Formats: sequence, structure tokens, C-alpha cells
Amino acid sequence: MRPLIILRPEPGAGKTAERAAELGLEARIVPLFVPRALDWEAPAASRFDALLLTSANAARLAGERLADYRNLPAYAVGKATAKALGEAGFAQVAAGDGDGTAIARRIAADGHGHVLHLAGRTIAPIDEGALRIERIAVYEMLRIEDDRLAERLEADSILLVHSPRAGEVLAQLVEMEQRAALHLIAISPAALTACGDGWASAQAPDKPDDERMLALAVRLCE
Repeated sequence: MRPLIILRPEPGAGKTAERAAELGLEARIVPLFVPRALDWEAPAASRFDALLLTSANAARLAGERLADYRNLPAYAVGKATAKALGEAGFAQVAAGDGDGTAIARRIAADGHGHVLHLAGRTIAPIDEGALRIERIAVYEMLRIEDDRLAERLEADSILLVHSPRAGEVLAQLVEMEQRAALHLIAISPAALTACGDGWASAQAPDKPDDERMLALAVRLCE
């Protein structure tokens, strides 16, 4: 069976590994980043119509001031982020099943205009449309310096790439001749593009979802 290499940071990496084990996959966690909370000033909740989170890390690392926004309509980019908001005390969260642009369209369709977006220091682009989104970074992803990553990747491995930034780092660390022996599954077309060319195979699911990524991995192992 082809080894599955999970490049995302904890705690998401552990959850991906658990799902992989349930599917009979042999998974190994090799994180490229570690999340770190940032100091931030919380604006008054009364200024906004809705709250948006596009990462579960934002819910986990925003700190106690996140509670200031529990009375706002809350939106999450996906199920994992919605779950993290629920664990942070938000009773009702609208969860999307696409990317940031898709959930932004839903927020606008629900009649909201001014949105507070608690996020990481770097995010995937969002088409705001008619919305006015005020973005505040509440965490950052610190790169784990590991110049020997390429040496730890076995030939015929399947690499899971959960963000464009992870794809960029992977492209820097893995030379073209080694890529020909490695398979790639990225969470989105943007993450796939960031990884560059030359991989044995490279694909992304139809929606940016961990379960869909693992389904593709299962097919590669059949």
C-alpha cells in the first residue's frame, strides 16, 4: 500500500490520520507548520452584521474575546470550522461546503453586509462581492524548518496538501527529479497550482474537503 503523508499541522493532522486509519490507509504525519495565536484587538460586535471564520484554528486560537461575537450570525467555511465554533460556545453556525467565496455569497444572500472575518495571517483569496469584510488576523502559521523533508518521503507516497502555502513550501523542498515518484492530493485548485509540476500524479477534489481528499487517496491505493 502507498504510504499517506499528512503535511497539515495539528490538531487537524491527527483528525485526518484517524479518518485515514478508518479507511485502511497507512498514514504518517509530517507537518510543515505549527499554529500560533496572535495578540489582537476585538472591535465592537455592534459594528457587524455577521461573523465569518474560514479556519478552525481561528476558533481555537482567537482566545476569550471570541465570545464577544456569539450573538452575531456565525458562518464557517466548512464542517470542521463550524464544529470548532460550536465547541467555542456558538449555538448556531451556518456551515458551507465550498471555499471562502462560496460562503461569502451565502452571507450576502442572507442579507448581511458588514462582516467580521477572524482568520490567519495569510488566507486564500475571497471574492467579497457586495459584502464589506473586515479581516483581523488572530493566528499565524509558523513554518517548521526541516530541510531534510525530501529525504523522509518514500517513493510512491501520497502527499496531502491542505493549503496553497503548504504547496509553496513543498515545491521549494522537493526537487523535480523526486516529484516523479510522488503522488499529490491538494485540497483545492489553488493549493494544487502552488505545488508546481512534475508529480507522478496530482489532483484535487471537486470540493475542498478532507473526506474527499481521503477518498481520492483510497482510489490511488486500490
